[in-house]
Amino acid sequence: MADADSDRSLRKRSPAAIASSPTARTPRPAPHTPPKTTARSAKRALALAALALSLSAYLAYSRLNLDPRAPLGQDAVRTYALCSREGARIYTLDPARPRAQCLVVHQSTFTSTGSLDHVLSHWHLTTPGTPFVRFLRPGQIVVPGLSDSHSHVLEYGATKQMPLEGTATVAETVARVRAYIQADPDILADKSKFVEGWGWDHTKWLLEEWPTYQALEADPVVAGRPVVLQSKDGHALWVSSAVLHSINIPHKVDGGVIVRDSSGKPTGVFLDNAQDLVVRPEPTYKQLQKRFAATVRDAHAYGLTSVHDAGFNPISLDFFRRYASSLSPPFPHPLNHLPAHSEAQSTTLPLRVYGMKYFDETAAYWGDSVEKIVRAGNNRLSVRSVKIFADGALRSGGAALYEPYHDNPETRGFMRIAPETLNEVIPKFMKDGWQVNVHAIGDRANGLVLDAFQAALAEANVTALRPRLEHAQILAKKDMARFGDLGVIASVQPTHAISDMWFAEDRLGPERVKGLYAFRSIIDHGARITLGSDFPVEDMNPLAGFYAAITRVAPDGTSPHGPGGWFPEQRMTREEALKGMTLDPAYASFTDDILGSIVPGKLADFVVLSDDIMTIPAPDVLTTRVAATVIDGLPVYGAL
Repeated sequence: MADADSDRSLRKRSPAAIASSPTARTPRPAPHTPPKTTARSAKRALALAALALSLSAYLAYSRLNLDPRAPLGQDAVRTYALCSREGARIYTLDPARPRAQCLVVHQSTFTSTGSLDHVLSHWHLTTPGTPFVRFLRPGQIVVPGLSDSHSHVLEYGATKQMPLEGTATVAETVARVRAYIQADPDILADKSKFVEGWGWDHTKWLLEEWPTYQALEADPVVAGRPVVLQSKDGHALWVSSAVLHSINIPHKVDGGVIVRDSSGKPTGVFLDNAQDLVVRPEPTYKQLQKRFAATVRDAHAYGLTSVHDAGFNPISLDFFRRYASSLSPPFPHPLNHLPAHSEAQSTTLPLRVYGMKYFDETAAYWGDSVEKIVRAGNNRLSVRSVKIFADGALRSGGAALYEPYHDNPETRGFMRIAPETLNEVIPKFMKDGWQVNVHAIGDRANGLVLDAFQAALAEANVTALRPRLEHAQILAKKDMARFGDLGVIASVQPTHAISDMWFAEDRLGPERVKGLYAFRSIIDHGARITLGSDFPVEDMNPLAGFYAAITRVAPDGTSPHGPGGWFPEQRMTREEALKGMTLDPAYASFTDDILGSIVPGKLADFVVLSDDIMTIPAPDVLTTRVAATVIDGLPVYGAL
């Protein structure tokens, strides 16, 4: 990414010369005849001699590294400056200096920002060691490390095993299951092995209807096997006959739905809380390692340095506890040119993970007995928040609404947890020092959760607690203002907006749909928004979310309201979107003192992008590439 050859030109040159000339060699001075000595010229000679002595003393101290080809990450080059020859192309998110030409890193932290002249002339005041300067390539910019505020880390890795997204029919989906079985000799030979996949989406099929176990049994390769397939939004399971008949199925499930046919028999689809009826074999530690490795590789390639995992169950929580305490992570670092002793490789998680511990309303309260994890493993792992589910999803018709669904007047969706339980446990968790993050999709669910937050925060410090509404998708007008008034964080996913816009009005009707994904209205009411993707439900790429937030059109430039965008008045500015992927997620995870912006003293997490996403035409955002991802000053993807 950086221009290594240019470093040779910096060895014996002043800061002014470095800043003003891109050439690698100092031209020879032209021959000249010495002037005659006069009193005035003698004084001038003395002044020049004094200046030369001063400059030589400075250069003796600030001599640039004599091995410009040494890769960053070597012990000798853990101190460096990264600069642009095209001016201030580093977006710092620092109000005092929003843009800079250079950043300086020592070990794992930023020590300085500013112009090249400034950082070199002040080097001895801010940074130990000798200057080592690299330059961005033309067109590149730097932004703080990108963060995803709502994701499912291990589940994303699981989707890589048998991805089901993108099919157009039930038959095509079953064909993918068959191909997966046939490609694995162990599974093909043993019909008792569980077959699991993720990503089917009945709303994208030509005939929008729930699948059935009969469709799986109709295929001779799939038939008779235990098959469990998770829907794209994570709110539905589709199972085979073998799994269905192994379940003791109750008449109903609170907060969930067992889909039945016209005669009342289960069809093989379970929604929301009813999914808990399906018992699957627990993944082994080795399987979880593979899933995490797959997620990390893609996260680094997309510029993600930090992710918020929206629901650690006991299995995933135990995995990350064990992983963070291990001195030898189980998969190789993605950069083979880094030294084997690299801290990022051998002693820490390869990605910052902020976990939300799953709340099971049927189990005993644990907020006063479970120990929080705060910045463990070199600031890589925290588990200090709880994730509560209030309702289901709009896609599957489980979002809790004030009024019936427009396309299904027989239902208003459902709450997955009783309002009385919300009012009981939210203040208890807050009192015990846990951040409370509640999944709420429908307007009724959001309203009830805001009621509970309002009561719990009456005598509490909201800045110390930072409660979050995860998704906050459909909001009544009366509830939008309460975000800002209460200080509740809206954790939203812009790519959900451009996915759901095609069926949203059918679900909600022409008026209520105006309160769906109303990002601008939430911001204008004084609330803080933090952005995520909900991967694997949506594309992991944070630039896809950036694009969706500022355009509200599909990647091909279309929307139900035309190329101008779906409810374009709800678009975010580019500055808001970048802040929502950097500084706002840091605030939402209690790390804004060490992450989220390029400020001296903060950890050196940053991303180099191929193009300036703050100025290029919006469609070009989607073709912008990540040139390098850096965590704690070390490249984990690409190179500097």
